Amino acid sequence: MHTKTMEGLVGARMNMDLVNTPMRVYKEARYKGDTATMERAMGYACEFADRADEYKAEADEGMKEEAKAAREKEKAEREKAIQKRKEERDKFEEKMEERKGTDTVEVSEEGRILLKDNREIDNADSSETKSDIAKEPVMYTKTGEVSQAEQTAVISIHL
Repeated sequence: MHTKTMEGLVGARMNMDLVNTPMRVYKEARYKGDTATMERAMGYACEFADRADEYKAEADEGMKEEAKAAREKEKAEREKAIQKRKEERDKFEEKMEERKGTDTVEVSEEGRILLKDNREIDNADSSETKSDIAKEPVMYTKTGEVSQAEQTAVISIHL
């Protein structure tokens, strides 16, 4: 909290509490009919109320300064975030430009073995061709793994 705000709030509260004392004296003097004491007490009460108003104005000024500082800080943080995002976007675009036109393929160990086996079959002197080699159909799951479930035919007869 800003210093002016704190000072203003504390000063206003204290002066409003101090107004209670002359007001009590005013009420007692009114019961007794002492007009001179009543006038003095009202003078003190007005003086404390005026000071409370001055402190309130100081607190308001402090809160305005505080709000202005908060807005400036927020604006600076926002600009910093925008600059950071812009730099990240530029780096991303540079990476995309570097990758443009080039494709990379990675073959797994299983794929290398299958490729080697296929080449051996092609180069073999046997009379069998690739189409003659019996391969069982394979089912894949959503994650790309080979499904181990056996395929069973379901036959239903309706009478």
